[in-house]
Amino acid sequence: MHELKSTLPYFRPYRTGVVLGVICVVLANAFQISGPWFMKLGIDAMDTPGVRHSTIAFYAFMMVLVAGIGGVFRFGMRQLLNGVSRRIETDLRDDFFQHLLKMDATFYGTIRTGDLMSRATNDTLAVRMAVGPAIMYTVNTTASFVFALGFMLYISPKLTAYALVPMIVLPPIVLFFGRIIHRRFEDIQEQFSSLSTFVQENLTGVRLVRAYSQEREQAQQFDAFNEDYRRRNMQLVLTAGAFHPLLMLISGLALVLVTGLGALEVIANTISIGDFVAFTFYLTLLIWPMIALGWVVNLYQRGAASMGRLNRILETEPSVPAPAEPASLVDARGGIEFRNVSFVYPGTDRAVIDHLSFTVPAGRTAAIMGPTGAGKSTVLALLARLYDPTGGEILIDGIPLTEVDPAELRSRIGMVPQDPFLFSDSIEQNIGFGSSEETIWASAGVAQLHEQILEFPKGYKTILGERGITLSGGQKQRATLARALARDPLILILDDALSAVDTHTETAILDDLGDETGRCTSFIISHRASAVMHADMILVLDEGRIVESGRHPELVEADGTYARLVQRQLLEESLTGSD
Repeated sequence: MHELKSTLPYFRPYRTGVVLGVICVVLANAFQISGPWFMKLGIDAMDTPGVRHSTIAFYAFMMVLVAGIGGVFRFGMRQLLNGVSRRIETDLRDDFFQHLLKMDATFYGTIRTGDLMSRATNDTLAVRMAVGPAIMYTVNTTASFVFALGFMLYISPKLTAYALVPMIVLPPIVLFFGRIIHRRFEDIQEQFSSLSTFVQENLTGVRLVRAYSQEREQAQQFDAFNEDYRRRNMQLVLTAGAFHPLLMLISGLALVLVTGLGALEVIANTISIGDFVAFTFYLTLLIWPMIALGWVVNLYQRGAASMGRLNRILETEPSVPAPAEPASLVDARGGIEFRNVSFVYPGTDRAVIDHLSFTVPAGRTAAIMGPTGAGKSTVLALLARLYDPTGGEILIDGIPLTEVDPAELRSRIGMVPQDPFLFSDSIEQNIGFGSSEETIWASAGVAQLHEQILEFPKGYKTILGERGITLSGGQKQRATLARALARDPLILILDDALSAVDTHTETAILDDLGDETGRCTSFIISHRASAVMHADMILVLDEGRIVESGRHPELVEADGTYARLVQRQLLEESLTGSD
């Protein structure tokens, strides 16, 4: 259970609560253990000649009093220790989420979303149970065991020795079952991750599932995942079902042994009836820790398995690290240089970018064209430091990007990806991310979306469906474009950002963008000549290399790859127009 050591720093802010909670646990058991002793005194007093009713009433009152006080302390221990565990769970989940936000594209290309979701929910819950209720009951059972054992030894060391004989076998049993519980709970969490991933993907792609009439097939696959999850849970239930009765059997044997031998002690007048009754009660209190031990071990093993899964993520470092002393971009102008850059995606051996070199002066617009798979989007991903080059270097105003904090770099970039993503929030929040209303409206105006937004019932306050499903494809692209413009970027990246927009709207957007892009360095990827023909420079890529570069008229006159792409587009447009 060494995985749980990593939770120790989370206890530091709540040390006072933990200490007070432990004190409450000890005091609760001290008062609980006093009850049978007052009962022993009352029973023995009844055999005393001339005993008065007030004496018996006093012992009865004391039993009620210590039970009441013990109950107050039990409330306190739960309030304090379980409250601390809730705070630790919140802190752990916050740290986990913040760590996920720091991870790069390589990380998210190797792990499933559902797996991360299960770790952020199920696993943090299991850790909370280990650092809260499990610790509380560990202290509780230990205090109860020590107090009960102390009173038992005081009443009869001989009977105590007999009672402990059956419990010698407990340690190996606990270790054996603990290992099985740990392994099986890890299997359950792994399967829950697969189940979560399957559900998440089907809900996200529900339109595709329905379009291809795959409801029955997907339901059958879900049933298989769910059945496997049930089977693994039943294996754990089977283990726990054998563990707890076995502990009860051992405890029951101790009680039978004490009952028989204790009766002989009473008959021989070695101990009083009150001692025997109290001893039996203390043995019952001793049995509870044995029963609770199984539950506590279960919680610790589950928590250790879950913390191990969380640690595997928390200990993963981004492959795009921040430098120890990052260079500042406060006075950056946005000049970009690719110097002999190469890139191979992790897990592959093909160079997507191969010794690429070019320079884009600050405030200029560069367009990138080329066939599918030429490496266009990869160039922009490297510029945003979603990945670092495997060869060469990229510079901004002469500063290598590896010397810049990725967070600061991305804060100066407005990026419109191929696949627009919108949150299940208002249009205003999706575009602005906290910007002023004036900025949001102006950005939406440039994206030719302002008038359409005002036509919605709640305007900019309209809540979008998941991933912006409320909007059309073109509206999504324009919303993400407005989002990029709203942050007044130093570098604007448009990765085929207007592919779902009609030609007329595209022309209007590009005209308005002309004024905006003069203040920033812009990169445009598009398959439409109309989107790139006014760029300051056009780079034509093929298999990760620049095969042509220049302005639109020069490249058309050269009658090379660019000219063929333009001619093919014009032909497609003419055929579409004739239809």
